[in-house]
Amino acid sequence: MRNFARIVITLSLLFCAGQLMAWEPDPNDKKQLEVQAAILDIKAKDPGIEAWFEGAAGYAVFPKVGKGGFVVGGAYGSGLVIAGEKVVGKTTISQVTVGFQIGGQAYAEFIFFRDEVALESFKRGNFEVGAQASAVVAKAGASADAAYNKGVAIFTNISGGVMAEASVGGQKFTYEAIQ
Repeated sequence: MRNFARIVITLSLLFCAGQLMAWEPDPNDKKQLEVQAAILDIKAKDPGIEAWFEGAAGYAVFPKVGKGGFVVGGAYGSGLVIAGEKVVGKTTISQVTVGFQIGGQAYAEFIFFRDEVALESFKRGNFEVGAQASAVVAKAGASADAAYNKGVAIFTNISGGVMAEASVGGQKFTYEAIQ
């Protein structure tokens, strides 16, 4: 485990070209290392996303969300909320969808909070993403055209799988503060 942590930290320093992350993950915390790896991966695909990390009041990172469906579908993942250069909470994402869909997919999801109002709303559990919300799929330059909607911006970074879908559903989140 320690060798894995050293490798991840070394790779992160190489990918960031000498720039440290806004927060330093605990090398003994597997979830923090997964979150860091997800952040580095999306930054490698779209370097412009760095501005989102720097400008947000906070952000939630779900490094591994699994999604699958056949008519009825679902998704689930867990992650961390980071604000003020530290991990402030744990979070989960769950989703139920209905409609034409078949397949399975794995992805990372990033939710950026423009200001303290949006971040505090998420922390209070008043946060849901409905069918009308859309996420920006990470690719070079995609973050340049993205914008906040009601104080939040959502990005996804697909890591594997294939899914055909024309469905309706929404995402729900839980939040647990870390003391």
